[in-house]
Amino acid sequence: MGQLAEAAVADYLLQRGYETVARNWKTPACEIDLVAKKDDVIYFVEVKYRSSETQGGGFDYIGPQKLKQMNFAARVWAQNNRYGGDYQLLAAEVGGLNYENVEVIELS
Repeated sequence: MGQLAEAAVADYLLQRGYETVARNWKTPACEIDLVAKKDDVIYFVEVKYRSSETQGGGFDYIGPQKLKQMNFAARVWAQNNRYGGDYQLLAAEVGGLNYENVEVIELS
């Protein structure tokens, strides 16, 4: 399910002019669901999927600890890729049985 949700977000961003740089980027210390680029800015995207809202929306699961983890992962990615430019954190919520509902918000 996670890969399908990530693919839905990658397609959503592609339609809006973003380029996918990496999917499921991992190190032993951290991971990033999706790395995208638009207008010389790198975007680190946390993807959350919920088939229904009964357990709350995906954005409900992104709290201070997750933001801290995302910032750490972004710094590690930037260091590993010798990237010194601007970056931003995004969260993407995917819903629906066919992954048809995608919403993206800025976290930083």
